[in-house]
Amino acid sequence: MNNLSKLYKFICYTICSVFGVGFCPKASGTAGSLVTIPAVAFIVYHYGWLGIVIFATITFLLGTLASVEVLKYTEHDPSLIVIDEVVGQTLAFLLIGNKLQGNLEHWWLYLVGFGLFRLFDIKKMGLVKYFDEKVLNAWGVMTDDVFAGLYATIIMYFIVLFI
Repeated sequence: MNNLSKLYKFICYTICSVFGVGFCPKASGTAGSLVTIPAVAFIVYHYGWLGIVIFATITFLLGTLASVEVLKYTEHDPSLIVIDEVVGQTLAFLLIGNKLQGNLEHWWLYLVGFGLFRLFDIKKMGLVKYFDEKVLNAWGVMTDDVFAGLYATIIMYFIVLFI
């Protein structure tokens, strides 16, 4: 392996593990989701739902490309890949992004969104389960968490509707 290949592999592992968070010995997915919350809070506060869409899209694309490389050296969906949690956790706030934009009054919604995303990511229902079990490539690694985030954002929308 030449130096350029080694560098590319290092960059891909860095992206997939979100700068090493994925190497957390226990609950790396939870750790990946947790480190996402401050970034999402910043993005939502300043840019609302549009910031979420842009950030999630770029992160999804980078994560998918990097996962292709990492999956060459690992089993399907290894615990070190947590970039998918970043995307899913971000999407958990999609439908309430404008409610939280410029607003810190409902800070507790970040905790609820974190919990809901983790619930759907761990329980693996519906399309989350399908992409996790049937699409055994980088798209599957990333997409199961997209759907966990979308399920969470639907629940978040109804919570905000009633507050």
